[in-house]
Amino acid sequence: MTKPIIIDGKLMEVEPGTTILQACEMAGAEIPRFCYHERLSIAGNCRMCLVEVEGIPKPIASCAMGVTDLPPNKDGAPRKVLTASPLVKAAREGVMEFLLINHPLDCPICDQGGECDLQDQAMAFGFGGSRFIENKRAVEEKYIGPLIKTFMNRCIHCTRCVRFMTEVAGVEELGAIGRGEDMEITTYLDRGILSELSANVNDLCPVGALTHRPWSFIARPWELEKTESVDVMDALGSAIRVDNRGTAVLRVLPRNNDDVNEEWISDKTRFACDGLRMQRLDHPYVREGGKLRPASWDKALALVAEKLTAAAPERIGAIAGDLVGAEEMFALKDLLTRLGAKSFDCRQDGAKLDPSLGRSAYLFNSSIAGIDQADVILLVGTNPRLEAAVLNARILKRWRQGGLKVGVIGEAAQLTYAYDYLGAGAQTLGEVAEGKHSFAETLKGAKRPLVIVGANVAARADGAAVLGTSARIALAAVEGKDAPDWNPFNVLHTAASRVAGLDLGFVPQVGGLDAAGMIAAAAKGKLDVLYLLGADEIELPAAGKSFVIYQGHHGDRGAHRADVILPGAAYTEKSVTYVNTEGRAQMTARAVFPPGEAKEDWAILRALSGKAGKTLPYDTLAQLRTAMYKATPALGRLDALQPAPFVGVRGVAKLTGPLGSEAFAPAIKDFYLTNPIARASAVMAEMSALKKTMQTSPRLKAAE
Repeated sequence: MTKPIIIDGKLMEVEPGTTILQACEMAGAEIPRFCYHERLSIAGNCRMCLVEVEGIPKPIASCAMGVTDLPPNKDGAPRKVLTASPLVKAAREGVMEFLLINHPLDCPICDQGGECDLQDQAMAFGFGGSRFIENKRAVEEKYIGPLIKTFMNRCIHCTRCVRFMTEVAGVEELGAIGRGEDMEITTYLDRGILSELSANVNDLCPVGALTHRPWSFIARPWELEKTESVDVMDALGSAIRVDNRGTAVLRVLPRNNDDVNEEWISDKTRFACDGLRMQRLDHPYVREGGKLRPASWDKALALVAEKLTAAAPERIGAIAGDLVGAEEMFALKDLLTRLGAKSFDCRQDGAKLDPSLGRSAYLFNSSIAGIDQADVILLVGTNPRLEAAVLNARILKRWRQGGLKVGVIGEAAQLTYAYDYLGAGAQTLGEVAEGKHSFAETLKGAKRPLVIVGANVAARADGAAVLGTSARIALAAVEGKDAPDWNPFNVLHTAASRVAGLDLGFVPQVGGLDAAGMIAAAAKGKLDVLYLLGADEIELPAAGKSFVIYQGHHGDRGAHRADVILPGAAYTEKSVTYVNTEGRAQMTARAVFPPGEAKEDWAILRALSGKAGKTLPYDTLAQLRTAMYKATPALGRLDALQPAPFVGVRGVAKLTGPLGSEAFAPAIKDFYLTNPIARASAVMAEMSALKKTMQTSPRLKAAE
C-alpha cells in the first residue's frame, strides 16, 4: 500500500520501504550526500542529506528515515517535507563546515579534482568560510596495493569503501579502527588488496582519499576525450567508458548497465589499458631468412594471397582468438568459404559447443539479471570469481538477500559466499543427474534454479558428455514447474568473441578440422596455410612447416611463430560488435586510431580478398554489417536480449558418453594475465606478482 507525502509542496505516493531521500529525488529535489549510495547499505554517517519535516523540531537524515517511519499528523494529513528551507540550508552549511575541519584542501594537486563530490557539494551547499582555526589532524598513508593510492588526510569516514568491499566484492579487506577523530580506514594487515573488484572503491570515494595509482598525476578529467564502449576482458560485455588524451588511452571507467554490470567493473578491465601501448604490432612483417623483417602492406598481402590461392582448400585452416570482433570473423569466414576452405574455428580452447543445436545450447540463458531471481545455483567446473568477477558479485548480492543455496562441482575455490562442495569432477555431476546426490533434491525443490557450466569443462575430452549431463540436470530441475520462460541451463564463457563466433557459424564445416585438428595437421605436414586471427592462447611450436599468418594487435604467442604478421586494431581502436555470454549484441566505439601502419581488421581482410582474386562484396563497414545482419540477424539486435528456444538445451541433453574421472581443472590460473592486452600491461604484471607473493607468504596465508 502506497503512502502519501508532500515534498516541497508536491503530493507524492510512494511504495513502502522508500526512504525520504529517494522520495525527494522522485519529486525532483536534489539532496546532497556523501555516505549514501543506492547499491550499498545505509550508514547515515555524513548527515549531509538533512531535510526538514514539518512538526519535527530537528532536521532529519533523509537517507536513513523511511517515509513509512514518519509519525502521522494528528489530523491524518500527509507529512510535509522541505528540502530547501532556511533550517535545511543552515544545517547543511554546518555539516559541510564540520567535514572540512580536517580536510587538507589540496584540490590543486588532487587527482579527484574536477570530478569530486566534495568540491561540487561544498560549492553548492557549503558556507563561504570556516570558523575553525585549530591544526588539522594528520593520518599516516596506507599502502593497499598497486591499484589504489591513498591520501587518508582527505578521508571523511563515509565508509563507502568498507561497505563495498564487504557487501559487493565480498572480501572483508577494508575496515575502520579507532573512534571519533582517531578513526582510520585500513587493511588491518598493511597489505595489498587482492579482490578482483577492489578499484571500484576509487569511483565510490567522494573526496579523493582513494585514487587510481597507475594514472596518478597524469591527466586532468577535463583534458580527456570520453568514448562509451564495451569491455572485452571477459565475456560479460560490461559497459565502460574509455578516456584518452591524444593517441593514448589513459583510463577505463564503468558505465551503468543494470542488466549486465550494474556500475562495477573488474580491476583487469580498468587497469589493463596500459597494455594497449606496449608490445604493439604497428608494421607488417614477413619472415625472411628465419627472421621477421618489416615489409610493406602490398608485399605482405601479396605473399599471403599467393599462399592462400596456391594451397588446396582442404589444406587451409583458420583459428579466431578471444578478442576478435564479429565483423572480422564474418569477413574471414566469407573469404575462406570463397576459397573453398572448410577448416575454421572460433573455439581455440577446443570447447565442444555446437551451434547447430540451437542458440540456447551455448548461451547464459537465464540472463545475468536473472541471477537476482535464483534460489538454487549449481556451478559446474567454473570459478566465477576469476572468470567473471562482476557476475560473481551479482551472485553474492543475491546470496546476501537470503534464500539462495549454491552447490559447486569442481575446484574448491575461495568464492565470496558460502556454498556446498559437492565434488571435484564429472563423476559427481553424473550422480546429481541420476538423483543419487542429495543436491538433486535441492534442485527439484527450487522455483528458479540455475545450472552454470564453465566453458572450460566443454574443452575436455568428455566435454560433450559433461554438457549433456548438465543440460539434463537443468531440464529435470524445471520439469513440471510453472515457469515456461525460465531456462536454467547457462554456459559461462570467458572469451569475449566466443558467442559471436558461434552465432556466425565460425566452426568447421562438413569435412573440416577443428582447432585441435588443425594444430595436429600442421604438425604432421598436412596443413599448408594456418591463418591466426588474434589467436594467442594456443601452442604453436608444433605447427610444422605450415605457412602461418598472424593478424592481431600484440606481439604475443600467436605472432612468435608467424611467417607473416598483419597488424590489426585493438578493441578501443575500432567500431566492432561483440556478443556477451547471455547473447546480448553490443558495439564498441573507436576512441583512438591504431598505431603506425596498423589497420582495422575487416579492412585488412577486404584488401586481402582483392589480392587473392576473391573480392568480398563490401567496401565499407556499413555494407559489411548489412551482409552480416542478413546472414545472422541476432547480431543486429543491439543491446537487446531475446530468449533462445529450449530446443538447443534439449539438443545438448541428448549428448551422451562416458564421463572422465579427472577433476575439473580451473579455466583461469592467473586472473591478471588472461589475454595479450593484459599480458602486455605493467600494472597487471605487478598485480600478478603480488598475488603470487601473497599466496606463498606463510604469514599472510595464516592471516587469511
